[in-house]
Amino acid sequence: MTSDIRLAFAHPEERAEATASADPRDRLSLRDLVLSAEIGAFQQERGTSQRLRFNVVVELRPYTGPIEDDVDRILSYDKVTQAIESELAAERLNLLETLAERIADRILMEPQAMRVFVRVEKLDRGPYALGVEIVRSRAEVPLRALQADGSEAALHPIVVHLSNAVICAPDLAARLDALNARGRPIILCVGIGETLPPVAQSAAVQRRIDLLAIEQNAWVLAGRDSRCVVVQSRTEIDWALRHGQMIVWAPAKLVLDAVDGPSTPPRKAVALSLWLAETLAADRLLLLGGAQDPADDHAPAGSRVPIEIHPL
Repeated sequence: MTSDIRLAFAHPEERAEATASADPRDRLSLRDLVLSAEIGAFQQERGTSQRLRFNVVVELRPYTGPIEDDVDRILSYDKVTQAIESELAAERLNLLETLAERIADRILMEPQAMRVFVRVEKLDRGPYALGVEIVRSRAEVPLRALQADGSEAALHPIVVHLSNAVICAPDLAARLDALNARGRPIILCVGIGETLPPVAQSAAVQRRIDLLAIEQNAWVLAGRDSRCVVVQSRTEIDWALRHGQMIVWAPAKLVLDAVDGPSTPPRKAVALSLWLAETLAADRLLLLGGAQDPADDHAPAGSRVPIEIHPL
C-alpha cells in the first residue's frame, strides 16, 4: 500500500503531520467523538437518527504570550466539540460534505486556528463506515475597495502564473490585454528563470536563493511590459489593486515574514502562486502557459481556489 493510500485511511493527525511544513505548528486532536443526528439525502434516512463519528485535527498559530495554565488563553477542546454540536443543531443536512465544511468554517473563525482536518463518518449505513474528510486553511479577509456609489465591495483578484515561455513570447502584450479584459484585478506570478540559481548546502539558504531568483525573473517580466509593476509587501499589493495596476509579485518578503507561510519549496512555483491566491482570497489561479512540472497542474487537497489552465 502506497503512503498516499495509507494516509488516506489514517487518522487525520497522521495526514497533518505528513503535510506539515519544515517548522510544524502545534496540533489539537479530537478522536472518535460519536453523536447521533438526522442526516442524509435518501428517503430511508429521513425521520431517523444515525450515529456519526467525528475526528478533527486543528493546526494552531503559535501563542504569542504566556498561557499560564489558563484555558481561556487557548483554543480548547470544548470549542471544537461546540463547533460540531452547533452545526448539527443548526439544520438538517443532506450531505456529510456540507456538515464537514461548516464545522471547518466555524473552527477557522477562532484566531489560533490555521488549518483544520475534519473527518465525518456514518456508522449505521451497513457493516462498514461511510465518510468524508476535508482539509481547509485560513484565508485572509479579502481586500475591499470603495465603489463609485460610496459602498464597499470585496476585491477577489485573479492570480496568474506565467511560464517562462509566455514571458518570452512575442504576443505577451496581447496576452496581458486579454487578462485585463476579464475585469478583475490581476496579480502576475513567475517561477525561476531559465538559468538555475546556485545550489547551497543549507535548506534555509537555498530557500532564500530561490526566492531571489524568482524576483529576478519578476523584473525580467516588468522589463518586457511597462504595465507590470513589481511589488513585495501586502501593503503594496493592496494599494496597487485599488488603483487598477497590473502587478508582478516578488515573493521573498511575504513568504519569509508569514506566520502561516507556504510549506512547499519556492521551486514549486505553482504551489507558491496558489498560496498567494489563497492568502488573498483570489477568484482563481490561472496557469498561463501551463506548469513546467505537470504535477503542479492541479490544486492540492483543501484548496478553495480553482485552477484554470491555458497551455501555450
